[in-house]
Amino acid sequence: MTDFNAITKVVVIGGGYAGAVAANRLRLRRDVEITLVNPRPQFIERMRLHQFVAGTHEAAIGYDTLLGAGVRLIVDRAVRIDTAARRVELGSGRALDYDYVVYAVGSTAAVPASVPGATEFAYPIAEFEHAQRLRAALADVPAQAPIVVVGGGLTGIETAAELVEQGLVVTLVSGGKLAANFSNPARRSVTKWLSENGVEVREQARVGEVRRDGVVLTDGERVPGAITIWTAGFGVPELAARSGLRTDELGRLLTDETLTSIDDERIVAAGDAVAPSGRPLRMSCYAAQPLGAQAADNVLARIAGDEPAVLDVAFTACTVGLGSRAGAMQFSRRDDTPVPMYLGGRTAGWIKERVGLAGPIGTIRKEARKPGAIPTFLGLGRRKDLSPAEPQGVSKP
Repeated sequence: MTDFNAITKVVVIGGGYAGAVAANRLRLRRDVEITLVNPRPQFIERMRLHQFVAGTHEAAIGYDTLLGAGVRLIVDRAVRIDTAARRVELGSGRALDYDYVVYAVGSTAAVPASVPGATEFAYPIAEFEHAQRLRAALADVPAQAPIVVVGGGLTGIETAAELVEQGLVVTLVSGGKLAANFSNPARRSVTKWLSENGVEVREQARVGEVRRDGVVLTDGERVPGAITIWTAGFGVPELAARSGLRTDELGRLLTDETLTSIDDERIVAAGDAVAPSGRPLRMSCYAAQPLGAQAADNVLARIAGDEPAVLDVAFTACTVGLGSRAGAMQFSRRDDTPVPMYLGGRTAGWIKERVGLAGPIGTIRKEARKPGAIPTFLGLGRRKDLSPAEPQGVSKP
């Protein structure tokens, strides 16, 4: 019989898509004290930051509408996990004792210091504070001033599309193929929409320098820009490495297939900052929420003395929004490689808005109302069908 008089303390670090789901789901047991540590007092819809920048949507939501009864929110930043003492040290100087940690710190921008001028003049968009700064800067430039968006991934495409739909003059610079993880038919669909709507697309063009008035490509060509927006690449916080836990080359926490740290079984991870067996899933909300649910389930399993479940997820599709009315939805194999089938136009745009954007908030609220309500799997994919991981560097403490 379970002893509900013994309280288990769980600290969830990070209140994003993975952490919010995990915190709500941990309420499946009444004997768990749940503390959510997040640096902001509001939940940030990172999937809407390009819309926030363009002034077409807000991106902050109060946690009082998202977290279930019993979840304590502490607005602070975790700076170190003392695994020996089982304490999470906070930026304010406080420390939280724990029995288990859910490590859900997410990802952030990665503006390369190796590109001259990038850290000085480029505007990242991955964090709410970045987006606020960029939105203010855009409000101060003339309506027809040229804007450069660096990065041909989904964030760069959505940012360029949202800005051009608001009447701005936009050049999208992609170091490789545009939407490289899409099939050629889907890529052509995206490129056609961008071109027809006024975005100048520069593929296979690498930025060698960022200046106050634009960028200089590695071949010496100048691309004018009153503002340069940097969307190429993501990084993760250094909390794991700072805490003496092993990570992959990017800094994601290395875990086994149960999402448990290979260094400490009391730390379970979810979201963008986890690399299960060195095979991280694509950084996305699509993966973060099921991973958050499974991380919570596996913490609860350990509390009950049961074996935690092995991760069994993979991708089946990916959607990019093109302004307010269009998009492209690329279907994929279980290993996240594209197949020739895709949806485009208004249908894909509707799916992106109703499912890709509105759905994640509904998922968090569903868990707040009824813990355990959402499944932990992703579509029809199965991780066991994926090919073995390629060798990756490991950061050792």
